[in-house]
Amino acid sequence: MPDPTTLPPAEGRAQSLLANARCNVDLPPMHRASEIWLDEDAELGAARCRVRVLVPPDAGVGAILFVHGGGFAFCSPETHERCARVLAIESGLPVVLPDYRLAPEHPFPAGLKDVISVLRSIFDATESIGVSRGPLLVSGDSAGANLALAAMLHEQAAGRGLPDGALLFYGNYARSFETPSYIRFSEGPGLTRGKMQRYWSFYAGGQEIEADPLACPLVAGDAELAALPPLHLMAAAVDPLLSDTLMLSDRLKALGRDDELSIVPGVMHGFLQNTYELSAAREALAAAGRAARRLTGRS
Repeated sequence: MPDPTTLPPAEGRAQSLLANARCNVDLPPMHRASEIWLDEDAELGAARCRVRVLVPPDAGVGAILFVHGGGFAFCSPETHERCARVLAIESGLPVVLPDYRLAPEHPFPAGLKDVISVLRSIFDATESIGVSRGPLLVSGDSAGANLALAAMLHEQAAGRGLPDGALLFYGNYARSFETPSYIRFSEGPGLTRGKMQRYWSFYAGGQEIEADPLACPLVAGDAELAALPPLHLMAAAVDPLLSDTLMLSDRLKALGRDDELSIVPGVMHGFLQNTYELSAAREALAAAGRAARRLTGRS
C-alpha cells in the first residue's frame, strides 16, 4: 500500500479512511450520536464547521472537545469515532469532534482557527451543541494534540476563558526532526520521520512557522506554559514523537507544575485507534477517562 503522504490529497485521505475503517467496528453504543453545523466566524477567520457530538449513557455535565489527528492533512471525526466513543464512556462526558479544514489545501492557521471557533462555541452556547453546560476539557491525538494546545495558547493570549484541563495524546509540538526519538524511530515502525516532514510541509504551506507557538507550541514562553490549565500527557514508547511529549513535560516541570505524564510501553504512534483489538489502547483511554474525572472534579 503506498504511503498516503506521497499521493494527491484526495487519494491519500481515501486510503487513510480505508486504513482506519478496520478500527471503527463494533462501536460502543451512545445515548446520542448526532451532527450539527457551526457557522463561520469571519472575524476569527474560521470556516463553517461540521461537528460530531457523542453523548454516552448517563453523561455528566460538561464536554470534551476532541481534535482528531492525521498530520494536519488526513482523517476526520469518522476515522476517530471508536476512540472518541471509548473516551466518552471512560470519562462519562460527551465528546465533541470538529471536522476542521485540512492541509495542504488549507495550511496553518486555517484548521486551528476552526478548532478555536468550536471551542468558543462550546463555551458560549453549550446547549445549542447538545450538551449540558459544565466543565470543559480539550483533547487531541498527534496533530490534534498540537491543535488543542495551540488553541489554548491562542485563547490565553486573547484574554478569553480557558478549559478546565487537557488530555493530550502523543502530540507533535515542534517542527524539529533531530530529537532522540526522531533519530531512533526515523524509519518507524508505523510513523516515520519522512512522513512527519511531509505532514509539517503540508501544514506550513511554505510559511516560516518554526518560531510561532501557535504552530509549534514547544516554543511558547515560560509564562504562557505556566498559565495553562492542568494537562494529562500521554505518549507511545515506540514513536518518533515521543521526545516532543518528554520535552513538553520537562518544560512544565521546570516551571514548577505537576502535570500527569504517561508513557505507554511497547506501542507505536496512533495506537489509540486500536481500541477494538488492543488492550493497551483501552487501558490508556481508561486512564485518560480517570484523568478527565479528576480534572472536572468528579473523581
